[in-house]
Amino acid sequence: MSITIRQADFTDPADARALVDMLDQYALDPMGGGKPLRPDTREHLAAELAARPYAVTFLAFDDGVPAGLLNAFEGFSTFACKPLLNVHDIAVDAGHRGKGIGRLLLDAAEAEARKRGCCKLTLEVLSGNTRARGVYEAAGYRAYELDPEKGHALFLEKAL
Repeated sequence: MSITIRQADFTDPADARALVDMLDQYALDPMGGGKPLRPDTREHLAAELAARPYAVTFLAFDDGVPAGLLNAFEGFSTFACKPLLNVHDIAVDAGHRGKGIGRLLLDAAEAEARKRGCCKLTLEVLSGNTRARGVYEAAGYRAYELDPEKGHALFLEKAL
């Protein structure tokens, strides 16, 4: 077994295909919503990510076969007055789970965040995704709270 992690190069059609295929697998999983990516998303995603200088994608390969991905976006912490890196998507192909790929992807994101001078990494996870939560907690991620009496932060959304 030879696991490699590298930053995606979307000028390479193989990397663009790996991104879309891995993200579609994630989308089809119950933890990703259980629905395939829309055709227009499949067609344009790599180019749209490549056009965003604050986006970074890491791909994982197991003996040369795409096995995982991590998409992250740089944001900004006003309290720290420094950038932060938000892990938006992390997925490991079901046939490659249990090999430490998720942790290696998180390590790559952390190295990138340190390179950018980020004050922290953030991510969201479904409360019922116990396997992923275990990986994140083992990597040092914790629920965000300022004061335990006030509770931990909630992730909310408003679809447009």
